[in-house]
Amino acid sequence: MIAAKHRRQAWKAAMLLIAVLLSLSPVAGPGVAQEVEEDGFEVGADLTIAALLEREIEGSEITFEQQLADGPSYAQHIVSYISEGNKIYGLLTIPFGDVPAGGFEAIVFNHGFIPPASYRTTERYVAYVHTLASHGFVVFKIDMRGHGNSEGEPIGTYYSPAYTIDAIAALKSLQTLDFVDPQGIGMWGHSMSGNLVLRAMLIEPDIQAGVIWAGAVYSYDDFVKYRISDPSSSGVITEESPSRRRGRELRAAYGQPNSEVPYWRAVSLTEHIALLQRPLQIHHAVNDPVVNIGYSRDLAQVLAEHNKLYEFYEYEGGGHDIDSPYFEQAMERTIAFFQKHL
Repeated sequence: MIAAKHRRQAWKAAMLLIAVLLSLSPVAGPGVAQEVEEDGFEVGADLTIAALLEREIEGSEITFEQQLADGPSYAQHIVSYISEGNKIYGLLTIPFGDVPAGGFEAIVFNHGFIPPASYRTTERYVAYVHTLASHGFVVFKIDMRGHGNSEGEPIGTYYSPAYTIDAIAALKSLQTLDFVDPQGIGMWGHSMSGNLVLRAMLIEPDIQAGVIWAGAVYSYDDFVKYRISDPSSSGVITEESPSRRRGRELRAAYGQPNSEVPYWRAVSLTEHIALLQRPLQIHHAVNDPVVNIGYSRDLAQVLAEHNKLYEFYEYEGGGHDIDSPYFEQAMERTIAFFQKHL
């Protein structure tokens, strides 16, 4: 246990050094380098990859709150854990049968944008969770802070590390369960959680594999290029919403996202892709009306240029959720990927 902790500390120290070097603008002079290394950024420093590598993210014991009706091959529970002092709820599925040697492989399941006020733990993504759970995985579909009964402010994932912290804290919490393989946990994310999954994989070595469906915002330059058109946010995300307010603060301080600017370079996921050590699988429908497929194509290009282990699948239809008849193939590929790498 102590040896594992020391290995983790050594890994984070090495990644932090790389992150600081990668964060420097290619046109930055010594003064900028000193600002990044010593003083940080006055606004939004917590979102930088270097700051996240320095942060010690912790989980907690998982509390079983409510037993739900069983699935065909798995039990279902509403559970909770603690993330940054917030009580976070989620749906946990546990396969029936004997626990395999070393424990079940598990998946932290991260939802996309759903209006927080209308979010319900047992609604949405039912087919996704059922399919993964039916193939023998422990699935932990977490309710991001401010959603359902989860405590905290629903601040979004593009301009705040809060949801990333919740997801990593969920992984740490899963590692406390004696029926889960602590080194057999992956992450799945949809839409906004594509950003979350990749960020988490850059800073957390215990994520063994990641899968993203219809994800968005990796370079932050791509946010300017493609934008996002989500009708479900109309009237919900107002100018005074936490995510909009935080976005305004960052743009006021550093301008529109541009990787030539030191701050935007410091938070860019693709500028830090050298930190990615685990395999990543990406799915996106060409006709996605919410998140432009350009996000995924640009990410795949960066992954290829850096010789990272990845798979990228495009679908002719299916829209933002990659619905049937494309859903089945995308899920088959997702399951095979997790079975191979967890």
